[in-house]
Amino acid sequence: MKRALLDALLAARADKVPAALVTRLADGEQALILPNNVQGNAELAAAAQEAAQSVLRHDRPSTIETAEGPVFVNAFNPALRLVLVGAVHISQALAPMASLAGYQVCVVDPRRAFTADHRFPGVEVATEWPDDALARLVPDHRTAVVTLTHDPKIDDPALHAALKSEAFYIGSLGSTRTHAARLKRLAQAGFSEAECARIHGPVGLSIGAKSPAEIAVAVLAQITQVLHDGAAA
Repeated sequence: MKRALLDALLAARADKVPAALVTRLADGEQALILPNNVQGNAELAAAAQEAAQSVLRHDRPSTIETAEGPVFVNAFNPALRLVLVGAVHISQALAPMASLAGYQVCVVDPRRAFTADHRFPGVEVATEWPDDALARLVPDHRTAVVTLTHDPKIDDPALHAALKSEAFYIGSLGSTRTHAARLKRLAQAGFSEAECARIHGPVGLSIGAKSPAEIAVAVLAQITQVLHDGAAA
């Protein structure tokens, strides 16, 4: 790889910008496809543009055929992130599961009694109010946000921030009745029906989950489903 391309790729990684590296197998010629520009061989990048978008969407490398022979396209996506609002029992189960699935996890809860280090070993914990934490974290198209406290004073500010972000997944714990009341509050706060439809509530796939660990499985499964349906391209 030429130094200029390597520097551009490292800069994209540092800035958390998705990048697709295109390599022509016949001679090693390369191009780097970024959201707003191309580095390297522009013709090669143009030939692989559609494949690059698919590779980034599915986070999976691919070899394609072009007029000039086979081309290998590799994805360099920003890390997946999961913001859990509420340092509750479900979060204690979900955080390590999500970490194993490749997510950088942050648990947010202003109630310091819930955020003792021993409850979330090896996980980032923030004791800010959720809207402040999300303003700092800036959820992007590789970020999932899940609210779990059942307390509107904590969950609602997080949902307000998440709905204004590019988060690919937003979920909120609660019964159907609780979710209906939540949607009413969000509508009163000025959010449209289409905006509120981004929220998965009650959160998680319907698998009959009862225990905190089972609910965590259902939530991570739904996040995975949404991710691979292409919403986190």
